[in-house]
Amino acid sequence: MRGDKATTDPEDPIVRAMKPPDLSQRLPYMYGTVTRGGPVYSRIPTQKDLDEHEPSLDKHIKKWRDDKVSGASYGLELWYRGAKPPAFTAWEAWERRLSDDAVPWYLKDGGAVPDLSGLAKGGVKIDQIDRRQGAAFIESFLWEGRRYNVTTDLRVVPADRYRPIRGSELVGVRIGVDVEFPFALIRKKGAKRWTWSASKKKMIEGEDLAYRSAVSLTGKQKIVGDVLHYETKDGFWVDDRHASRLDPAKRMPKWGKNGEKWLDINITKQTLVAFEGEKAVYATLVSTGEDGLLEGARTTQKGIFRIHTKHVTTTMDSDAVGEEFELRDVPYVQYFHEGFALHGAYWHDAFGTPKSHGCINLSPEDARRLFHWTEPAVPDGWHGAAKPLTGTVVFIHP
Repeated sequence: MRGDKATTDPEDPIVRAMKPPDLSQRLPYMYGTVTRGGPVYSRIPTQKDLDEHEPSLDKHIKKWRDDKVSGASYGLELWYRGAKPPAFTAWEAWERRLSDDAVPWYLKDGGAVPDLSGLAKGGVKIDQIDRRQGAAFIESFLWEGRRYNVTTDLRVVPADRYRPIRGSELVGVRIGVDVEFPFALIRKKGAKRWTWSASKKKMIEGEDLAYRSAVSLTGKQKIVGDVLHYETKDGFWVDDRHASRLDPAKRMPKWGKNGEKWLDINITKQTLVAFEGEKAVYATLVSTGEDGLLEGARTTQKGIFRIHTKHVTTTMDSDAVGEEFELRDVPYVQYFHEGFALHGAYWHDAFGTPKSHGCINLSPEDARRLFHWTEPAVPDGWHGAAKPLTGTVVFIHP
């Protein structure tokens, strides 16, 4: 419940309206990022409301229709959250002024959302969305040709002002099952299969290597033209400009020897390896702070930490001039030091490249798997947990 108000009444309107996150999915809700700013409503707006609060609606809808990247033709199925989408397109729905039967009970017959946000009693337009914002949704429905979504804090927003989010399809590899040490993760596009020519004393360029694939290595390496290359078990070579080599830990830390779970995060390689004691079990690509190894506002803290607090979702934002953003419902968040956390990133797919403001960005599925694997455990049905001294170790190094 909101603020200092709580209830155990299952018939409370807010309780009835809410829908729990689906923790079996890489994204626990439907997600979108704002492409065109606009109003937030407490109820389905009437034509009079639209005339008042969206006077340029016709112009906006034309842009939405013609936008091939995030407009009417993109991602309609994502608003159906796994259910079969209709045969008609989003634009056909608009032209035919279609409605569906998915309108939430509290919005029928002119009803307003239960006041979870604390804004619902402020009239029809209760807020504003702008670019550099993202949100999650628990409802999506058609009304007179236009699709509306309901946010997790029960606000009504036009779906045409958001780009629906699929989330990265990146999934890490299981060490000992999918791959064995040593191996390399292809972290950048453009990686090639190189063949060494002894007669020409140079590498001969071959076929492309799949982006983000795992490649088994022999352990041999060679520097050619100031570029380090790793030999693969298939007999070709891959260079370290595009690949990160992973090997067994050279020195096992005490927490590993003690049998604890721990995470090894390498900033230079943009990799994470999960250990159960002395056994490496999982590896994936991450995005650490944009400032890399430099000291700056977007630097990932190096050191030894423990996960102390976890949330299924939480809001992350910044009011720094020129860098303002608000990302609601960031999924699978695990804080390990002050405001630094491991978490899923639904707004980008650049894993393997420094991208964050200092946190450890994970693909949604990697974030979900690690969230369920690390300590402290979040009990079923809970939204979070905190246990400062005994959480999973996070070792971050250059």
